[in-house]
Amino acid sequence: MTTHVPMPPTGEQYEIGYGDARAVLTGVGAGLRMFESGGLAYVETFDVRRRPFRGAGSVLVPWPNRTAAGRWTWRGQERQLALSEPAAGNAIHGLLRHAVYRQGERTTASITLHAVVAPQPGWPVPLDTSVRYAVGADGLIVTHTVRNAGSDPCPFGVGAHPYLRAGESATDDCVLTLAATSTLPLDAGLPTGPERPVDGDLDFRGGLPLRDRVLDHAFGGFVPAPGDTVVRHRLTGPGGDVELWAEPDFGWVQVFTPDDHPDRGRVVAVEPMTCPPDALNSGTGLITLEPGATWSGSWGIRPLAA
Repeated sequence: MTTHVPMPPTGEQYEIGYGDARAVLTGVGAGLRMFESGGLAYVETFDVRRRPFRGAGSVLVPWPNRTAAGRWTWRGQERQLALSEPAAGNAIHGLLRHAVYRQGERTTASITLHAVVAPQPGWPVPLDTSVRYAVGADGLIVTHTVRNAGSDPCPFGVGAHPYLRAGESATDDCVLTLAATSTLPLDAGLPTGPERPVDGDLDFRGGLPLRDRVLDHAFGGFVPAPGDTVVRHRLTGPGGDVELWAEPDFGWVQVFTPDDHPDRGRVVAVEPMTCPPDALNSGTGLITLEPGATWSGSWGIRPLAA
């Protein structure tokens, strides 16, 4: 008699490791469920038996964040995406969060997961996508690849949704530093005006404490430091320090501080994105691929020495 074992909502779990570092990825959505090094956690995890907490670890493609009312125009024709944020009436975080990815190349320290954005209501062009996770001496490296598998040019964006964790530090005991020179005003997650310079309590360039700070903000204007090739953001606390770096194509981050994580209470997401909210309408930061063309970009998480 065969015993049926139901698939958990997050699908198959893939563990990779290098030395004392390990990461766990999910087969549904190719999400980052765990990354730890030296016995310390550097992202917030979630129960394998439940859907990821507030998008935790998700891959966001072919757009991150929200598209207002799920509507955008492509080649002169208005398109209507499924309203995956029904309470607000928006389309949110792309089309692959609930897709079952297939496994590609795998080693003890890396894995590549593949999924196709199929043509569907609201999305006209097929995109062949993959995400490669690799753990090494310098932490976790995540590489996204997108190929236009259709016959027309196609705009798109890519993002990810990690909740950073500074080891054993409580979020309210941490300081957040962002390499951001601008912010995009939002209301209910959608732009309300043009990008503007950061100032005051939204200028995180020198680091600001997170205690009592409520954020759901888009930041941009990143420029690598002189002699560097990537932009760097940091979360530092008494129980550990962590850096999220990204190649310049990831010109935006969304910072989000919900207070209802089932195990940790208040947490902080630092979401690398190639474009800001509602980019399918504004065009800001969109990448356009010609038929058969491929784009690739990387970001990563690196534990920092105390």
